[in-house]
Amino acid sequence: MGKIIAKFLLKISGWKLNSNVPKEANHCVMIAAPHTTNWDFYYTRLAFYILNIPMKVAIKDFWVKFPFGLLVKPLGGIGVNRSPKQPGEKRKSMIEAMADVIKVNDEIAMVIAIEGTRKAVKRWRMGFYHTAVAANVPITFGYLDYEKKEAGVGGYIYPTGDIKKDMREILDFYQNIAPKHSNMFLLDERFV
Repeated sequence: MGKIIAKFLLKISGWKLNSNVPKEANHCVMIAAPHTTNWDFYYTRLAFYILNIPMKVAIKDFWVKFPFGLLVKPLGGIGVNRSPKQPGEKRKSMIEAMADVIKVNDEIAMVIAIEGTRKAVKRWRMGFYHTAVAANVPITFGYLDYEKKEAGVGGYIYPTGDIKKDMREILDFYQNIAPKHSNMFLLDERFV
C-alpha cells in the first residue's frame, strides 16, 4: 500500500524514476546532491522507498527515541551516538560514528548531503568520502534532476584514496544534474 501511495505522489508531481540502480546502492555512502531546497528530502524519500534503497540519514540519537522516533525512524533517521563508551575515552568523530553504523548493517545507504547546507558553497564537505573509506564501502551518486524531474542513482565509485581523481569522477556526473535552484549549487572548486 505504501509504495502505491509513494508512486502516486511522485506521478502527480510529474516525477519519474531511473530504475537502473546499481547493486552497490544497498551498502554504501550515498551522495545526496544537489541539495538546494527542503523538497529534496521529500522526493528522495519517495523515490528511494519505491526503488528499495535502504536509505538512512544519520541523526543525533535523541531524535530516534520516543516520541520523535515514531516519525523520524520510518523516514530513515538512524541514531548516532558519539559519546565515549567509557569515561575519559575520546569522543568519536561523526565520520567514525557513521562508519560504525554502516559496518554493522548489511543493507544501508547512508545518505549525506555533501554541501552541508541548502546554500551555495564553493567547497563540499568531505565527510562522505572519509566515511566511505573508513567503512570500506562504495560511494554512490544519488540525484534529483529538477529539469528532467528524474530521481535515481547515477553511478558509483570505490574510493581509491586519490581524492582528486575520485572527486573529478564524482563532479563529472553532477555537472549535468539540474538543481531546483541553480544559483545555489556549485561544484567543488578544488576539483573542477
